Amino acid sequence: MLKKVIFTTILFFIFSNLLMAQNDLQFYIRSAKENSPLIKDNKNQKEATRMEVERLKAMYVSPQAGVTANYLLAPVLSQDNGKTALQLNPVNPQKYIGYDVSANNGGLYQGLIGISQPLFGRQKLDVLADQATISRQIYDNTIRLTEHDIEKIVTDQYILCLQNSRQADFVGGYIQLLEEQQQVVTKLVNASILKLSDLSLLNIELQTQVIARKALDAAYRSSLLDLNVLSGISDTTLHTLPDIALTISPEVNGSSFVSKFDLDKSALNAQQRVFELKYKPLVSVFANSGLSAVNTSTLYRRFGVNAGVSLAWTLYDGKQKKISRERTNILLKSSDAYKETFLRQNEVRKNRYAVELQNTAERISLVDEQLMEYDKLLANYKQQLLTGQISVIDYVNTLKNAMALQRELLLLQTNSQLIINNHNYWNW
Repeated sequence: MLKKVIFTTILFFIFSNLLMAQNDLQFYIRSAKENSPLIKDNKNQKEATRMEVERLKAMYVSPQAGVTANYLLAPVLSQDNGKTALQLNPVNPQKYIGYDVSANNGGLYQGLIGISQPLFGRQKLDVLADQATISRQIYDNTIRLTEHDIEKIVTDQYILCLQNSRQADFVGGYIQLLEEQQQVVTKLVNASILKLSDLSLLNIELQTQVIARKALDAAYRSSLLDLNVLSGISDTTLHTLPDIALTISPEVNGSSFVSKFDLDKSALNAQQRVFELKYKPLVSVFANSGLSAVNTSTLYRRFGVNAGVSLAWTLYDGKQKKISRERTNILLKSSDAYKETFLRQNEVRKNRYAVELQNTAERISLVDEQLMEYDKLLANYKQQLLTGQISVIDYVNTLKNAMALQRELLLLQTNSQLIINNHNYWNW
């Protein structure tokens, strides 16, 4: 029986540790990335861009083949020799009602197989492929930025969950301490050392903290559900989150954020090169073979073949190319200005977080020292309470002050983790 109990206990701790490991910070970050619709969309857009390059390759390099078929019937009412008759294929009528036979010959019978091959299209394809490559790089960079944003947002929410959990545990410890003092005060009241009002005061404080504990438990559950929403998780189970201790990341040279501005410049230059493709001559050769006739009587003799060269070349369009280049240069200057401004602001931002973190660390140190003094004072008060030298109200007030200071320490520690997370987000 004892072995079975030991075995069950071991299994319980193993599964508890596994469950906790599955719901740590990295689990939520990984889930948020996997479930992010923005990341999925950018991956799909990147793949679609790759397929667009394949389509452009077929358009500018590969031959095009197709079938053309036309049938046109244009009958006339002939009135030659005083007789009115319907003629489908009139042969030199002198007097008739209908379309001009010299324009349509009475009809068209056509069935052709044609093929065309663009020439000198490789250069245009290379320009378009470069633009597509930059687009894919932009999608990749957007994915990286989105993942980085997810890491910060999820970590912030995780820290807030830990704060609610720690506050609930802290109040739970306070309740346990009050319950212990309640037993002591009850004995002292029974021994007529303390008054019944002292016990009532302690009971009121205990009830107040029990209510506060329930509110904090509800806040923790709510914040945990918000964390699940951010991570795209449908689980509503109440988990105990393992603690984290973030540290300042090493200082980086430059910033990964500026890659967006560099890619924007590359995209503008690529867009200008694509615009200037319209000023390149478009040359292609074509050929077709099949039937083309206007009279059914000679239909069997109207099979043939033709071939030719097609040229399209824009020579002048009101200096649009020059205007477009000037416009692109202006936009490039804007991108440089955004980049320089971001780098300046980011240094100030990181320095601000470093100062805030130092100030918070100093406050934590001072609060720790003050709490040590409270521990000594409460130990003395506890001894004096047992002998009736101090009132319960003095002890409770001192205990409440110590608990408020302990709560302030908890908030400072949480704020310190949030500052580190903000610093690390921008120091990237």
